[in-house]
Amino acid sequence: MTDTASRFKDKVVVIAGGATLIGQVIAKAFHAEGAKVAVGDIDEQGGAELLADVGGGADGRLGFRHLDLADDGSIASFVEEASDRFGGVDVLVNMACSYVDGGVASTRDQWLTGLGINVVGPALMVEAVRPHMKRRGGGAVVNIASVAGKGARSDLLVYPASKAAVLHMTKCMAMALADDGIRANTVSPSWTWSKPLVERTGNKREWAARAAEPLHMLKRFAEPEELAAGVLFLCSDAASFVTGTDLAVDGGYSSMTGDRGVSSGNHLLLYPAD
Repeated sequence: MTDTASRFKDKVVVIAGGATLIGQVIAKAFHAEGAKVAVGDIDEQGGAELLADVGGGADGRLGFRHLDLADDGSIASFVEEASDRFGGVDVLVNMACSYVDGGVASTRDQWLTGLGINVVGPALMVEAVRPHMKRRGGGAVVNIASVAGKGARSDLLVYPASKAAVLHMTKCMAMALADDGIRANTVSPSWTWSKPLVERTGNKREWAARAAEPLHMLKRFAEPEELAAGVLFLCSDAASFVTGTDLAVDGGYSSMTGDRGVSSGNHLLLYPAD
């Protein structure tokens, strides 16, 4: 078995949206494998919790600051600060997400918010880290997409459309960035234990488990650590010839057809990840 304990030693990882439940797990996973990790999020409480969980960043390898993907200045200053502190950027993970969605009745403001955070923000993050990655000889980008971007939903419109855009945008990024030695891929989760599941179920994992069972070949939802494993793989040297593709960490969700025996009105048909 290959020892992966230090596969990101001395690599600099930037995570946009890393204060979420899943984002914290991803940040901790990179940190545990030797990376220097710069986390940005609008959730400053979540950022403080993350720092506390890793010893307050005492080893100097993990930092947090406020990041607003709707603000170009915030993006620029966050990336510059991360690069200055750690000496460059090797990896970018775009985790931040908006769930604003009114379905077919979505307003212009809802569309602009959803697309602005889920598509435009990640694109501007990539452009901001690009010169820093080029100076390091290349890098890896992972954008978090979703199974929602692969199939139709009657109750949502903005969120699935934005995730479909992320899937195609990342393919275009992979082609545009290849000459810079930068790989770009997506990870598409299905139901993952995350803030939406926690909130909609009142933190009752058994409720989520019952609702997730008929939707997945593996008859359960994913743990955040399983999503993190996919992200770290795509950012590692083991995926050095992988770019422009999507890794479905979805328990077989996207390979199933039909209504899966579940009514579209089921109140637990939730967003897949936070």
